[in-house]
Amino acid sequence: MSISTLRRSARETVSGLPPGFWWLWLSTLVNRTGAFVLTFLSLYLTLELGHSAWFAGLVVALHGLGGVAGSPLGGVLTDRWGRRPTMVTMHLAGAACAAALALVTSAWGIAAVVLLMGVAMQAVRPPINATIADMVPAHDVRRAYALNYWALNLGFAIASIGGGAAAFLGYRTLFVVDAVATVLCAVIVFLRLPETRPERPARTEERSTAGEKSAAGEKSAAEEKVSTLTVLRDAPFRTLVLLNLLVCLVFTAPWIGLPLTMADQGLPASSYGVVIAVNGIVIVGFQLLVNKLTDKRSPVLLLALSSLLFALGTGATALAGSSVAFAATVVVWTVGEMIHVPTNAAATARLAPEHARGRYQGVMGMSWAVAGFVAPILAGAIVDGPGPDVLWAATAAIGVLAAAGYATRLRKALAEDEDVVAAPVPVPGPVPSPAPAPVVVKGGDTEDAEDAEGSPVGA
Repeated sequence: MSISTLRRSARETVSGLPPGFWWLWLSTLVNRTGAFVLTFLSLYLTLELGHSAWFAGLVVALHGLGGVAGSPLGGVLTDRWGRRPTMVTMHLAGAACAAALALVTSAWGIAAVVLLMGVAMQAVRPPINATIADMVPAHDVRRAYALNYWALNLGFAIASIGGGAAAFLGYRTLFVVDAVATVLCAVIVFLRLPETRPERPARTEERSTAGEKSAAGEKSAAEEKVSTLTVLRDAPFRTLVLLNLLVCLVFTAPWIGLPLTMADQGLPASSYGVVIAVNGIVIVGFQLLVNKLTDKRSPVLLLALSSLLFALGTGATALAGSSVAFAATVVVWTVGEMIHVPTNAAATARLAPEHARGRYQGVMGMSWAVAGFVAPILAGAIVDGPGPDVLWAATAAIGVLAAAGYATRLRKALAEDEDVVAAPVPVPGPVPSPAPAPVVVKGGDTEDAEDAEGSPVGA
């Protein structure tokens, strides 16, 4: 492949998106470039403050537990307050927590701050994802999520390298820099990002008949009553969330099980650092290419494929015996990660009504947070008990199960344009009444084509 071909492919990947998206992309990059807390928190707790490794693990788990509450909270605020106010508020809350870690030294104080930081950091994800779905055309939504995910990983890679080089300044200094970067992110959002929350459709009532007013009022009231429980009653979306939870368990397991497995085979800790760095290198280097290759593909196909790649990559870990072999397994499930994350976010946006995008993204984010809390505990227990081989066999089986679930349970709900049923072809002669409008079937629901045209549900 020539350099000109690569350049043309890159231009096609990043072209055609609205300016507001790129301000959001920049805010993500800035935020993650200063994300030092989680990267160096365990070292700070053990080396700087003298706490045990057990306590450090507990504190990191509390961050995940905070995310379990933060994600649905962010979803509700996204739909009620708006996208931009929620992002700004939660970014500032996260910055305050990062700054507090530079001052607080007591064990309970640190645990409380990290828990609150988990709430704030996870609560900001629903408004980000909802904003992308609001401002980006439906056919470009998955590409936009992939680009934003690329910015997140690029920023994290910069933070890991820069933080390691600047660690001689002290961990507290890194936490202050994290706080400053997060504040700068909030400033970018406040000054440059427009509010994108859709307006309530009830304004058309003024020009309606009495019967139309009643129907519109009932629809508006139903929209306002959407809650997290209402979202969970959406059967196709509930299936998507449960399947994503399975994939997240598989994805999270290597971050705990892989270093323990490598240590069990006598490999030094430095080897794990090199192997796991492959994950970030592959994402930063190849996310745009993977997005180009998978563009316009069926979301069901991509979700099933990514689940199988997770299964293959983690399952093959049981067979690896060297650093190179372990790195190869990381490459396999990293490709699955690059396919799954933007596709799952776009599928969530597709299934969510406009007025409830925040809540849908919040519930989906909760599945990631639950996995982030549960998977490390289960992975550690399995490695200490039955052994690493059982862990990797279990992750492979779960990945295959998730792939089967996507292929059999969500094919109709996530169907693309082939689900659009064309109106009957008119025949010559007088037509006594207007032809019925085409209908769009999505996830078992039927809507007028006039409502769906140009703004499909979940776009």
